[in-house]
Amino acid sequence: MNFSNFSLHHRIASAIQRCGFTQATPIQAQAIPPILAGHDVVGLAQTGTGKTAAYMLPLLHRLIQAKAREPRALVLAPTRELAEQITAFTNSIIQGTPLRAMAIYGGVSKQAQIECIKRGVDIVVACPGRMLDIMHDRAISLKQVKCLVLDEADHMFDQGFLPDLRRIVRQLPIKKQTLLFSATMPDGISTLAEEILQEPVRVQIRPNRSVEAISHRLYALRQTEKTPLLMQLLRDESMHSALVFTRTKHKAKSLAAKLAFAGFDATSLQGNLSQNMRKQAVAGFKSGKFKVLVATDIAARGIDIAGISHVINYDMPDTTEAYIHRTGRTGRASLTGEAVSFATSADLYLVKRIERNLPKAMQRCETGELIADESGQAEMQEPARASRPSRTRHAGNASRKGYQPKRGTHSNGRRHSSGRAAAQDKR
Repeated sequence: MNFSNFSLHHRIASAIQRCGFTQATPIQAQAIPPILAGHDVVGLAQTGTGKTAAYMLPLLHRLIQAKAREPRALVLAPTRELAEQITAFTNSIIQGTPLRAMAIYGGVSKQAQIECIKRGVDIVVACPGRMLDIMHDRAISLKQVKCLVLDEADHMFDQGFLPDLRRIVRQLPIKKQTLLFSATMPDGISTLAEEILQEPVRVQIRPNRSVEAISHRLYALRQTEKTPLLMQLLRDESMHSALVFTRTKHKAKSLAAKLAFAGFDATSLQGNLSQNMRKQAVAGFKSGKFKVLVATDIAARGIDIAGISHVINYDMPDTTEAYIHRTGRTGRASLTGEAVSFATSADLYLVKRIERNLPKAMQRCETGELIADESGQAEMQEPARASRPSRTRHAGNASRKGYQPKRGTHSNGRRHSSGRAAAQDKR
């Protein structure tokens, strides 16, 4: 369907042409008409299929026909990167119009955000934690909000945002339009939708499945073989940009350091970085300064860079949904991409579950010669700062009778990082 079929406001239509959009994607073609009609909508579609435009274009069409100094649309997103991505897209569309948009998230000056709110803003794109902080300071009024959007709703539900979402929703007008968009739909999201949506129109474009433009490779190997194999694969000329996922922040930082020491243009993106450093990492990867970006799952929900050739699961994700989001960073905007996964014996059960949501089974690949060629170099080029840490006293005490590790640690004494990372990204 051509965008001209939607009869959008002429300024919005001009912006669409300026951005080079012509044909609407399936999720846009099906979601835009009911949103224009004022219905609540649940939109489910694979990542990279244009969900942001699916809700933002009709939303802007409605806002541009009236004026106000207080926010009239609130978009909630789980990560800073996604909030910035949505805001950047919105600003590209409203350029030259009276509408104003801003992003609100933690890690940067709250006072600067409050000053921006005071100058007047129509669309606020926010992470729930910082949004609640500003609401607590009574620095923003939500009385004029006509539309609430939950983007990547499944991730917000999964990472414990539900109490924050409920607190924010209670401060919004009862009469409003609510839009819920996601690439996957766990059972919990259905419950959330029932709570906050009124007779929603359901738009569903193959959710919970990988896009067919992505091919999937699998290497079954031991943990110690991952780094040598990764280095060898990165030397392939076809792998011109690779997003590598690890399970923890420490491992992302350490692996990026090893790759950089070995001569690769690599950096990391993880929750311990300041907001400015996170911006620099993403900007460097987008510009081509860095060929490799090693990241935790925060990047799976906030990177929209056309042309990422490969996504590499150095560590397998915890769920099928996380795999879909990770691999969805490649094969975007009608391009092709490849997902490469490193699986140990403990991951094989998850692999089988993931393959149920793929067009076909992952291609099994042999590792023998690749690892043999690279292992010696990997050991020689190990940077001193990324050397293997000594065992903690928890690990040494694990064999003592009756010993129990402290709460929040694995049996080897390492602390869980996922809870803290999720808490940081609420802001």
